[in-house]
Amino acid sequence: QVQLVESGGALVQPGGSLRLSCTASGIMFRVYTMGWYRQAPGKQRELVADITSGGSTTYADSVKGRFTISRDNANNAVYLQMGSLKPEDTAVYSCTVKIGIKSFWGQGTQVTVSS
Repeated sequence: QVQLVESGGALVQPGGSLRLSCTASGIMFRVYTMGWYRQAPGKQRELVADITSGGSTTYADSVKGRFTISRDNANNAVYLQMGSLKPEDTAVYSCTVKIGIKSFWGQGTQVTVSS
């Protein structure tokens, strides 16, 4: 079955950096667009970034220039390098893949930006 496992969340100070990882299993990873979403308390889940099978990327305006999404097809992994972190980046970050009409999600990893 499809499984997505995120890691790398932590408490970090404003201005700091963090790298999130998501490892997928049960899918032909290289053919799918992979995405990172986040959900802050009391807010709707929002797309942070995604990356197509060909490596094209999309970013939310709020993270452009600060975050970089990448993928490693050999290891079925997608990464989110986050820099210049702000308190408003605090959220649970989840990776996702859409296969047909169904979306699959990981359990999420908590990122807290605070001094």
